[in-house]
Amino acid sequence: MASTAAPQFLLFSSSESASSAAPPVHYKDVSFSLSSVRTGLRGLRYRSFNGVLSRAPKGRLHRTDGIMPPVGSLIAPDGGELVELLVPEHLRTHKLEEASSLPSISLTPIDMQWVHILSEGWASPLCGFMRQSEYLQSLHFNSLRMPDGSRVNMSVPIVLAVNEFHKASIKSYSSVSLRAPSGELIAILRNLEIYKHNKEERIARTWGSTVRGLPFVEEAVKNAGNWLIGGDLEVLQRIKYNDGLDHYRLSPAQLRKILEEKKADAVFAFQLRNPVHNGHALLMTDTRRRLVEMGYKKPILLLHPLGGYTKADDVPLKWRMKQHEKVLEEGVLDPESTVIGIFPSPMLYAGPTEVQWHAKARINAGANFYIVGRDPAGMRHPTEKRDLYDPDHGKLVLSMAPGLERLNILPFEVAAYDKSKGRMAFFDSARSEDFLFISGTKMRNLARLGEQPPEGFMCPGGWQVLADYYQSLTRNDSGNSTKQQREKAMSV
Repeated sequence: MASTAAPQFLLFSSSESASSAAPPVHYKDVSFSLSSVRTGLRGLRYRSFNGVLSRAPKGRLHRTDGIMPPVGSLIAPDGGELVELLVPEHLRTHKLEEASSLPSISLTPIDMQWVHILSEGWASPLCGFMRQSEYLQSLHFNSLRMPDGSRVNMSVPIVLAVNEFHKASIKSYSSVSLRAPSGELIAILRNLEIYKHNKEERIARTWGSTVRGLPFVEEAVKNAGNWLIGGDLEVLQRIKYNDGLDHYRLSPAQLRKILEEKKADAVFAFQLRNPVHNGHALLMTDTRRRLVEMGYKKPILLLHPLGGYTKADDVPLKWRMKQHEKVLEEGVLDPESTVIGIFPSPMLYAGPTEVQWHAKARINAGANFYIVGRDPAGMRHPTEKRDLYDPDHGKLVLSMAPGLERLNILPFEVAAYDKSKGRMAFFDSARSEDFLFISGTKMRNLARLGEQPPEGFMCPGGWQVLADYYQSLTRNDSGNSTKQQREKAMSV
């Protein structure tokens, strides 16, 4: 590639011959290099920077085969730069004094998680809790229009609800302070806009249903205030949880620095809220193998468990992180090509709507590939014996979502336990009788009873962590609710 300060791109065409390159082509202030890659269209389309290569087999690709980002660089954040909202250290004392003089709003734990998200730039280019125009765009279009007319994805509303009392107490102010559940001053919200919180519309459009029993709705929406307050956020200090896991809570900027130090030329993200079994590991290692075959030299896995609110019957974060540590210690995943961190977002269980948020946030952390499987961000229907969402819709929506055109979506094959080989493998319908699907319910029951799963289902150390967690629940009084059992288990 030519040595120049101008933007540089690679134009790729597929070839079954050895890779070759032509001299760079210059057009105006952009430098292009033409290269052929030794791969067929099936392989080449996974290298697509903005999705155009996936159109090649459909005959809808014209003039060029596709545009790739500069080699050795990470994908740019949405809006071009990370929007970090932490107050600089030298201004902190002054800002704290100002915050103490303003009327204040007390935050819930989930509100605090959104402050964390906003403060570190996961929701870039958002500069604070959504005002009405941003809220309506998110709710109706799953995206925000930028000043240049382009769109960035923003599929879930990031909003702050207040009640009638707070609305009356702040209506004459342009700024308010925000307090953590502990009472500590945590942020200032400026240039306020207050607007109606139509909960039914929000629930229907975000979850596609208003059925009773949606976990996040019951926890954070149903009893929230009837007004929303938006504005520009200034966060007074980095959000800490002091739970022994803060070293895993890497911001997008910190992750980008680590990925650059590792000289990553492809970053593939895996979002999860469950323990990692060997089927998950197969998907991740196979993805890395495919990326290497496509010509990438240093593909890095971003193993990124969700760390905010989850429903009561999910395995708590503390135990999941212990299990993930064992997966890395025992070499199920390669520690050298894996970066593990905690994604601080709460879980909405909003299926195809939410999976867009999960993907978009990982762009801001530097990921240009996103692995998606069956029923991402989904759950069982609260009142009927079926899934709440079509299990295939998440990956289909991701392939069409506005503002995610730059992200390469990698749908994965179904993995199951292959009895003939004694390990997890990709399901082969031609010999379906050889495969065993181990449901979450069956896994939980085995762990509770202290029984072992089939050899090769999960690494021994990881399974022991899981068994310890579920057995800690059974040791509780039988009269305890699941939520009470979980809270006790977290302190074990």
